[in-house]
Amino acid sequence: MMLPKSALSAILAWANFRIAQSMPFESSSEYTQPSRRWLPNADKVRGVNLGSQFIIEPWMAQDEWSGMGCGSANDEWLCVQALGQDAADAAFKKHWDTWTTQDDISQIKSYGLNTVRIPVGFWLKEDLVNDGEHYPRGGLQYLDRLVGWCADAGIYVVMDLHGGPGVQFPNQQYTGHSVSSPGFYTQDNYERAYKFLEWMTERIHTNDSYRTVGTLQVMNEPVHAGDYGSEAADMIANYYPGAWSRIRSREDKLNVADNNRVHIQMMDKSWGSGDPSSHLPDTTFALYDDHKYYKWDSSVTTTKEGYISAACKDNRGGSDTIVGEWSISVADSVQSNDEFEIKNRPDQAEWYQKFWAAQAQTFEKSGGWIFWSWKCNWIAGMDEYRWCYKSAVNANAIPKDAGSASSISPC
Repeated sequence: MMLPKSALSAILAWANFRIAQSMPFESSSEYTQPSRRWLPNADKVRGVNLGSQFIIEPWMAQDEWSGMGCGSANDEWLCVQALGQDAADAAFKKHWDTWTTQDDISQIKSYGLNTVRIPVGFWLKEDLVNDGEHYPRGGLQYLDRLVGWCADAGIYVVMDLHGGPGVQFPNQQYTGHSVSSPGFYTQDNYERAYKFLEWMTERIHTNDSYRTVGTLQVMNEPVHAGDYGSEAADMIANYYPGAWSRIRSREDKLNVADNNRVHIQMMDKSWGSGDPSSHLPDTTFALYDDHKYYKWDSSVTTTKEGYISAACKDNRGGSDTIVGEWSISVADSVQSNDEFEIKNRPDQAEWYQKFWAAQAQTFEKSGGWIFWSWKCNWIAGMDEYRWCYKSAVNANAIPKDAGSASSISPC
């Protein structure tokens, strides 16, 4: 049963009892730490994904990938195989050390963003990797450092299990291993995921660097019920409630106070895997992740007017739903035509800023938004700002104030 108040509103109320750890987001001369579970007085999530930090997606980091020596390898698994474990570990450590810096976190903060989502793979807990699996080693120290920077900056963190054991979705680089058949949906792989979630839960509650990590997403983008009906149904009936129980049991063991428990996030019903809450033992502190890319929405008329209209009219759900991935990219069929081309077209920035604002304003009718992604390097040989928040701000296609959507939205 859902709480009578939204999860986010509840967090704001509970934060009043945690003054010592609160951070006001209105004008203030005094800086204090945010609450572990939420950012007081920030009623909407406004954030960016730190995509390709811990799971590199070569499509959006082409120069970086080539510089690491990964060449034509399609994913992390294949790169580790090609380079050999030791050489791959060295290449990935250099990447982890430089892809997202403390200056990036400071810049994120300066743009009025209050949240980052950090996609990670289960292989970050290295004892979960089976013989015959190929993943880079040594990433944990860089995650510890990164969340510490976020905590010091007063930035809320969503920790996202983005790559699951056995692979949760076919033919996708974001899983760490692009294969044709998803193998996640077995009891053995569920158990590996549960152990990861328990471990991360304990780290969140016992390691001070994780003091602003308040949401733990149990699986990013699993299979759709329309393509993998039995796998999706099994996940809804077994994996989600199992993940919920294992996280809460670990918190019980740690004697975590009720109002300090982590938010547990699952993909929203709109993702197409089923109703994530239908088998949960409880929904207190449940959040839902909605990924909305108008680029791939075939119902949208692929004109500037059509994209703005679609964004303005949309409704993504209640305040316990966060649009955790979105961009200002448009359909492949039109992205390079005269109406939408951005290469050598600085005049296009004004429209893309309106498209950003229309989406941000709509998503703030729900719990808020987290843009995909903070940075890219490169996409199709160019600085493709439609996917890259940092580049879009530099191009004036996104404003420097993340809270300004309502003042510039064409809706």
